[in-house]
Amino acid sequence: MIGNCLFRKLNHQTSPQTPNLVLRLDKYLWAVRIFKTRSIAIDAIKNGKVKFNGENVKPAREIKTGEIFTINILHITKTIKVLELLQNRVSAKEVPAFMEDMTPQSEYDKNKMSPSRFVFRPIGIGRPTKKERRDIDDWFEQGDEKKED
Repeated sequence: MIGNCLFRKLNHQTSPQTPNLVLRLDKYLWAVRIFKTRSIAIDAIKNGKVKFNGENVKPAREIKTGEIFTINILHITKTIKVLELLQNRVSAKEVPAFMEDMTPQSEYDKNKMSPSRFVFRPIGIGRPTKKERRDIDDWFEQGDEKKED
């Protein structure tokens, strides 16, 4: 009896395409490689970076195939559709079988066009002084004001 129960439990874990599989949102986002760890996925969900139908969700929310989520990562708002549920993390090559990326190309272009806060400084002159840092910040703020006009 114990061996049979153990077999069913192990069989359930190794079968990624079980029709009655219940999966948490945080585990799904980790498994399809949106987030590097489950704890990062949980933090992002709790901080309102992941939405379903425009509303915040909880990490333990059970997901179903066909649902569409929006995820704010850096300056990009990714839109993903759940194609299939899975139990374990998959390789990057296998992700398209489980998730459809519906993010418009304009969102990816936005990230390329956003200015970098990195300022090239020659080697050996050290960190910027407080005055130099203020000058750099003022220069970036002036660039942002020109874009708004």
